[in-house]
Amino acid sequence: MLKVHCVNDYARYIGAPELHSLVSVIHYEELEHCRHSLNNYDVYGIFIADEFLENLTYGLLRYDLHQHAIMCVSPGQIGGKSDTGEEIQTKGWALLFDPELIRGTELGRRMSQYTYFSYNTNEALLTNEAQWQIIVGFLEQIRQELQNGRDDEHTQHILVHYVGLILEHIARFYAQQLSTSLPTYSDLLNRFENLLVRYYNEGKQLQMGIPSVKYCAQELFLSPNYFGDLIHELTGETATTAIRNFVMQRARDMLISGKTVTETADELGFKYSAHFTQMFKKHFGMPPSKYVS
Repeated sequence: MLKVHCVNDYARYIGAPELHSLVSVIHYEELEHCRHSLNNYDVYGIFIADEFLENLTYGLLRYDLHQHAIMCVSPGQIGGKSDTGEEIQTKGWALLFDPELIRGTELGRRMSQYTYFSYNTNEALLTNEAQWQIIVGFLEQIRQELQNGRDDEHTQHILVHYVGLILEHIARFYAQQLSTSLPTYSDLLNRFENLLVRYYNEGKQLQMGIPSVKYCAQELFLSPNYFGDLIHELTGETATTAIRNFVMQRARDMLISGKTVTETADELGFKYSAHFTQMFKKHFGMPPSKYVS
């Protein structure tokens, strides 16, 4: 496994030019001695395939990357394909940038909004030709800046600007893909609610506590971030809020039926009654004791 501490660890491994300490733009067709690598990233990476690539690793999963597909990785993730020792010919682009590039910038503060950095591969972005050309155009602009050889404050701002444009366009393209795929998930809300009902009917809350977004996403065969984005697109609420709404409605019904506050908190999976009371009051504007007959 290749440990990508900095962007040039990867560039050096595949024989790409090392043009900047914090940013690397790679055009795979130009490489003479490219090899596969399974990478453990300490940097951000955006990989754009210009051909079909099969049997790649992303986290604990295997996947195929289709032509014009975009895959994004963030520090702490693993991705790629183990080196077989053979040189390969592949097509596409890669952009790697160090977290240090955006530290203290507005882009750095917005990074958590780009949830696609932790999507699973079956939710990779599939671009059309026009979208592909937009992203490649920005990559060419970044590479031109890097090839100028300047490393001053102005260059830093320009690089951050172009990286931000790429991330915003990918976010836009993902939103378009998400809205297009919504009919495929037309029954998601029903399956989500049924999942929560089964969770409580089977008593899972007694061992696992309040159901988490991660648990629900896994049960519905989606990554947590993609699941959250779908729920937000369908309801206008976060997945966390949707779960809380379900739990609080269930809590009110239990209180009205004669359960005590402590019994309700325990049966819903709250570790502490005080936490339940706080959440209930925030949700309904009054303490749960008001519902106790």
